[in-house]
Amino acid sequence: MVGSLSLTSALEALLLGYVLGSIPFGLFFAFASGAGDVRKIGSGNIGATNVLRTGKKWAAAATLLCDGLKGVAAVLIARSLLPPGCEIFAALAAVLGHVFPVWLGFKGGKGVAAFLGVTFALSWLAGLLVAGTWLLAAAVWRISSLSALVAIALSPVFFSLIGHKDYAPLALLLAVLIFFMHRENIRRLLAGKEPRIGAK
Repeated sequence: MVGSLSLTSALEALLLGYVLGSIPFGLFFAFASGAGDVRKIGSGNIGATNVLRTGKKWAAAATLLCDGLKGVAAVLIARSLLPPGCEIFAALAAVLGHVFPVWLGFKGGKGVAAFLGVTFALSWLAGLLVAGTWLLAAAVWRISSLSALVAIALSPVFFSLIGHKDYAPLALLLAVLIFFMHRENIRRLLAGKEPRIGAK
């Protein structure tokens, strides 16, 4: 499927995904809530978790939703307008755009919400499995970052088990990227210093 794509189609999908993925919703909603520049708060990234550190819960929820929806949009538009297989390139670029937005000096979020969005768009069942794994892990360990990493690490397996093996390499590649973006969280996890959900 991917091997038969033209270079033009692949580049169009990459551009589409990157432009959508790089929309900095966290920055917009933080300003709209009166919290100011979210890049100057907490970890400095524009994802929903850092927006939540401003104390503006609605802004964090809106960021989470919109960051996921831009991943959904990238995949669905590519599926509708471009040849089969282009949705893989659009999904990849949507997450890359979120993590490395050109408009913000390539300093964006950590990619979890965008990843979940593209996963749901590629396969709603895979999306449910990833989201369900996150919820189960969060219930057991009460650590958001660990729950996300466990769910994302299992995503290539989920895609393979439900008959979408062509999406498994993409999921693996994005999992590696997201683990890299969570390297500080991983260090804190290993040191037993990563905060738990609901902790002050």
